[in-house]
Amino acid sequence: MTAVTTRPGHAPASERRLTGLIAHEFGSDLRCFRRNIQSVFFTFVLPVLFLVILASIFRNATVKVPGGSMKESAYYVPGIIAFGLIAATFSNLTVTVVRNRESGIYKRRRATPLPASAVIAGRALVAILTALAITALLLLIGWTAYGASIPGRTAPAFVVAVVVGAAAFCCLGFAVASLIRTVDAAQPVVQAIVLPLSFISGVFVATSELPGWLADIGKVFPVEHLVAALLAAYNPHTTGSGFRWGDLAVVAVWGAAGLIIAVRRFHWLPRGG
Repeated sequence: MTAVTTRPGHAPASERRLTGLIAHEFGSDLRCFRRNIQSVFFTFVLPVLFLVILASIFRNATVKVPGGSMKESAYYVPGIIAFGLIAATFSNLTVTVVRNRESGIYKRRRATPLPASAVIAGRALVAILTALAITALLLLIGWTAYGASIPGRTAPAFVVAVVVGAAAFCCLGFAVASLIRTVDAAQPVVQAIVLPLSFISGVFVATSELPGWLADIGKVFPVEHLVAALLAAYNPHTTGSGFRWGDLAVVAVWGAAGLIIAVRRFHWLPRGG
């Protein structure tokens, strides 16, 4: 009987090689993102403009939140953070994936030894890093301009909400990209999804000020639950750790559903629709 021998260190070497390929793809995708002025504008500039405009208009108003009330200018900080996070991990990712697929970039990469996991992971990492950057920027603006900050006891809950939201909306971005056939349709489809949901989910208008039936529709989708999780950690009246496990679970379930669709329907070849 012939003994079967293993090669020590082979698996770790493969893992190191995959890590290197992911890092290479990440660097390439990050450079492409920086050179795309439209993507940079919608990801960084637009959320900042929304925050400044809304906070300036409602600077003297207050809004009801769990446990009391807070200045509406401060209320908009977590909502616009959710908007910026979604722009980075959903909107930009969806448009980029469709563009790369329809232009034949993914087709050419599939013909190389580069594994699919490296391509997907590299793009997702760019989206997550961008989401963290816009979150930090908006937190800084909220603190310096509007005196709004995260209580220390709820800071971990805020970080967890950002990470869960970024991962979930990355998955949803890949899922929606698999359903869009043309580059021209990508941006309108994304905006048609994000903007209406933002208005009924507490991003631009407090949910306490919405008609009940409209607020109930918003609760079906993950945007409202991401905003609620971020607001709970940002709300100075929040008691305890600030974790909104129910809202985080809804966001995670939507992300898992997006991941299933993305895995089953991801296209490497142009669809030519």
